[in-house]
Amino acid sequence: MKLTLVVVGKIKEKYFTMAIDEYKKRLGRYARLEIIEVADEKTIEGASAAQEEQIKKKEAERILKNIRDDAYVITLEINGKMLDSIELSQKIESLGVQGVSHIVFVIGGSLGLHSSVSSRADFKLSFSKLTFPHQLMRVILLEQIYRSYRIIENEPYHK
Repeated sequence: MKLTLVVVGKIKEKYFTMAIDEYKKRLGRYARLEIIEVADEKTIEGASAAQEEQIKKKEAERILKNIRDDAYVITLEINGKMLDSIELSQKIESLGVQGVSHIVFVIGGSLGLHSSVSSRADFKLSFSKLTFPHQLMRVILLEQIYRSYRIIENEPYHK
């Protein structure tokens, strides 16, 4: 299985980079992982709704350029479906059984995703009603994907 994370923005904090690198290494046993960072747009303090929509649209164009037509797309959205770790592992496993060979996970920027990206999603996933920094969300997502593969392979992992 090939997994791609298409994410808006770069990681600036070393501790996030170290955690991401650790999960990339661990996931190498189970899948090929690629992380594609697309540039984020500067958000002006007090931006109007129209300006925010333009920012999300520009980021969306960059995101969509990096998604192949045959990929199964899972967007991370606050209004997506919440799954527990077992359900996420079952989702990933069932996609593999159905012949899906490429899953793309999308994490938007600080303003969220433009509707054009959301409408491209095959599945909308939510981790919480809380808002997380997108850099931290990358770590959380990778940890949960790693946990999913441990569950799929019936390997022990802390609860």
